[in-house]
Amino acid sequence: MTAPRVVVIGAGFGGLGVARALLQQGIDDITVLERAEDVGGVWRDNTYPGAACDVPSPLYSWSWSLNPTWSHRYSPQPEILDYIKGAASGAGLLDLVRTGQDVRSLAYDDATSTWRVTTADGTTYDADVVVPAVGQLSDPVVPALPGIETFAGPTFHSAQWRHDVPLEGVRVGVVGTGASAIQFVPAIVDRVGAMTVFQRSAPYVVPKPDTAYRPFHHTLFERYPAVMRGERGATFHVTELLTRAQEGESVLSAPVLNALRLAWRAHLRRQVRDAGLRARLVPDYPIGCKRILFSNEWYPAVDRDHVSVVTHAVTGVEPTGVRTDDGTFHEADVLIWGTGFAATDFLRTIEVTGRRGERLHDVWADGASAYLGIGVAGFPNLFCVYGPNTNLGGSSIIVMLEAQAGWIAQVVRRLADSDARTFEVRSAAYDAYDREMQGRLSGGVWAQCDNWYTDGGKITTNWPGMVAEYRDRLAQVDWRDLVAG
Repeated sequence: MTAPRVVVIGAGFGGLGVARALLQQGIDDITVLERAEDVGGVWRDNTYPGAACDVPSPLYSWSWSLNPTWSHRYSPQPEILDYIKGAASGAGLLDLVRTGQDVRSLAYDDATSTWRVTTADGTTYDADVVVPAVGQLSDPVVPALPGIETFAGPTFHSAQWRHDVPLEGVRVGVVGTGASAIQFVPAIVDRVGAMTVFQRSAPYVVPKPDTAYRPFHHTLFERYPAVMRGERGATFHVTELLTRAQEGESVLSAPVLNALRLAWRAHLRRQVRDAGLRARLVPDYPIGCKRILFSNEWYPAVDRDHVSVVTHAVTGVEPTGVRTDDGTFHEADVLIWGTGFAATDFLRTIEVTGRRGERLHDVWADGASAYLGIGVAGFPNLFCVYGPNTNLGGSSIIVMLEAQAGWIAQVVRRLADSDARTFEVRSAAYDAYDREMQGRLSGGVWAQCDNWYTDGGKITTNWPGMVAEYRDRLAQVDWRDLVAG
């Protein structure tokens, strides 16, 4: 095949990174379809007060575009979005992007070995290769609670923040205490009249080692890029140590997890005065089962006199508030959902049909899986980015995304250089990889967890090993696991 036509779906870190890797391999017939009106993915959408990265910016950035001018070690959302746009522009990626293109279906044509990509407005694109890069955090979830449509005041998800809604002096109900809530609650707590935080499960929150980068840091990084690369490398190795501890296979596992547990407990005790509130903020699962969160403001925010933390489940919504399963009614003027995303429902908004009309959602009926988190048997030239079992409990997802982009670019380059029209994962390799993932996820700290990341009893989101292992496995394509067509 010569000059394969590639359609990438999504213009966040994942999709833009794939486009850049393809260009580096000499593939230039690339179209990036983005459903929004601008690039940036989650960093375009999540504009809630206090939004920032929970991975140090020297690591949470593309390796091919290190930024010497981050304002903080943990940079805020506007700065990350500017970085994405600037790096993408510098790499010539923005000209490849078509915005306002909400892809709804992908259909494989057995006769022509091509894909038909169809958007919500009926626009179609024909492609030899399709790369869905829609992410695991792109579709917000609001619980289907009885009476939710009757609430009289404003209500919105944190990923769809209503900046036009005044919060000064009003009663705000916040449902959820995940990674977004621990950022936006401290940012708005002193503006509101009263706040009720509904907590299903308390997170482990440890001190955030943030720092402001001064002008001398910027000068140092610009003049001596090796220093910046060294900081990135050091941060990576620290995150790998935490990941190894989570695996439970290292002699350091128990000491590292115990140190984290002590840091969390001391943080909680130092920042929360009330013993009853401290008790409600103690997680009911072993440390490491869910992503450990970093914040210096969360505990002081919920310890305010005008803030209540409710641990009873929300069972219904009424015009002026919500009711919990103990029968208590909690008044609110505004409801904010910090209830996360459809992380286990991969490609939920896109109907995908492969060989002989087989539906991908039927294949994934018992839980999504993909070889290396990328390929699915029966779906030639369809390569996912940030697919099943590629999420992390720590470290930077961008390292994973770059590994996937490099692997995909190798396959597309081979298509361009050979007589093959398609590459498809062998069924045996696909099944073996899924067995490996589930087997590994049944050990280590995962064995102690109540399957926080499951889809029908199967852990579908998380990668069970070191990031370096994943990167090394994808560095060179194992062509024995693929079949050419």
